[in-house]
Amino acid sequence: MADILTHDTQTEASLSDFVQLLKPRVMSLVVFTAMVGLLVAPVHLPPVTALAAILFIALGAGASGALNMWWDADIDAVMRRTRGRPVPAGRVQPGEALAFGAVLSVFAVVMLWLATNLVAAGLLAFTIFFYAVVYTMGLKRWTPQNIVIGGAAGAFPPMIGWAAATGSVGIEAWLMFALIFMWTPPHFWALALFMKDDYSNAGVPMLTVTHGRKATRAHILAYTILLAPVAIGAALTSIGGPLVLAVSAVLNLWFLKGAWAIRARDESEAEADGYRVEKAFFRFSLIYLFLHFGAFLAQAALRLNGIWSW
Repeated sequence: MADILTHDTQTEASLSDFVQLLKPRVMSLVVFTAMVGLLVAPVHLPPVTALAAILFIALGAGASGALNMWWDADIDAVMRRTRGRPVPAGRVQPGEALAFGAVLSVFAVVMLWLATNLVAAGLLAFTIFFYAVVYTMGLKRWTPQNIVIGGAAGAFPPMIGWAAATGSVGIEAWLMFALIFMWTPPHFWALALFMKDDYSNAGVPMLTVTHGRKATRAHILAYTILLAPVAIGAALTSIGGPLVLAVSAVLNLWFLKGAWAIRARDESEAEADGYRVEKAFFRFSLIYLFLHFGAFLAQAALRLNGIWSW
């Protein structure tokens, strides 16, 4: 926990340090999927309102990232991937990160409410609570299902975007949610495979630590298989169409091929080639999600022009 850290060598925090607290890489994915959810919805907001909605959703995501870094500073200091973050590195005090995240959370939720509607603001508030409290303070350190259940936090943005436009949540929004929710475990478990001992050293009960790498490989394949019908199902709704279906079919076949290759490997083989297959699968998982949501957006543009849609 963050309050056990001391920063005797702390330097003055810079603007870039507070930007890092927002987890800009994660925020970019949140912004993109929320924007897609908003733009493919059947109700179209005025451009200024739409931009405001995306901005406040992004700030809410950043706020939850700051709260995550505040609470997780102790384990971030142990892991190679995270030890350079502002709090464990001593550039930002834990209390500063907490205050920054809390104030920004309230601001983002209230402003989204004023800009759009209570449903969207309520979903944003719940997402921040789920990520900062349910996942970060609870699941992450207690159960190997942390990524499975906690993945819901990253799956809410397109639903929030949809709600910002419509004031409600439809089946299409739930399927976009489900797509990210089912994608998250194989994405992060692939990362855990080649991060080696980071999670065990930090005492995080990732599946690779509690059940072993062989079981993790089997779980990656299982969730990738379960992901495919969710993705195809979304392609058959009002936000889908021939383009989405074609893109989804290709992407899921390729993803399944990668998951099968991971399942077929043993640790000695993976270590010998530097976890080449696992790293390739992890990189492709990012492309997989980006292209799916890009296809939703492209299909919406085609539909708007009355071409190539259901």
